[in-house]
Amino acid sequence: MINKNLTIVINTFKSSDKIFKCLDSIGSNYKIIVVENSTDTSFKKNLEKKYKNVSCFLTNQNLGYAKGNNFGLNLVKTKFSLILNPDTILKKDSLRNFLKFSKQYKFFSIVGPFDKDKVNIKSSNKPYEVNNVKGFAMFLKMKDFKKIGFFDKNFFIYCEEIDLCKRVKKNKKKIFINPKIKIHHLGGSSHNKSINFKMELSRNWHWMWSQFYFNRKHYGYFYSVIKFFPKLIFSVIKIFFYAMLFNKKKFQIYFHRFMGLFNSMILRSSFY
Repeated sequence: MINKNLTIVINTFKSSDKIFKCLDSIGSNYKIIVVENSTDTSFKKNLEKKYKNVSCFLTNQNLGYAKGNNFGLNLVKTKFSLILNPDTILKKDSLRNFLKFSKQYKFFSIVGPFDKDKVNIKSSNKPYEVNNVKGFAMFLKMKDFKKIGFFDKNFFIYCEEIDLCKRVKKNKKKIFINPKIKIHHLGGSSHNKSINFKMELSRNWHWMWSQFYFNRKHYGYFYSVIKFFPKLIFSVIKIFFYAMLFNKKKFQIYFHRFMGLFNSMILRSSFY
């Protein structure tokens, strides 16, 4: 029987190497919305044929993390939603523990699973408040986001979950980590291996663009220019250094870092 309180949203881009393990770990008792950022009709057919609880939507373009997840979240009709990356694997009791938490802690907007980088020794195994959680697994109380909104669509990838959490805190809502909830996240590998280097270039471009945009949005333009100008100069130095060494890969990486930051500084959208 499908659970009536929770819908899982998974935003994908050429993720067929990873997503089947993720879906297998979820099981068949929860409605799953997969947002595939392509025109891959065979991917959609294979998923919906194998998993009866999965609805796959093709966006026909790569929307990125923020817009892709917003697309899925706007289709959710349940009380709660869980945003997952396709390169995650849930433990057997992960979803039950999310729902159990939602009954015990009424005043929350977001809950994240155990995070080794944010361990609170004082709380041992009890949930504890944090300022933000990582975007690979975010459990949302949907009604709170009618006012707050979902992810800022200006982000393509990176910093969007931090931005959302910052807005949640500004609205006096609570964010928790529950150390009893365990989700394995491979990290940086939600796509197929065949496009690894292309994705590396994309990550470098967007990492720099998103960092500057996030700081500009929350702390002002001039603060951001002062903070990031040394990184711009460092990228230029690295570009010339690796050009002289004829190291094409490193040259391309630092060129993409420079271009991402430069385009954000001149207020261009995240177009890459």
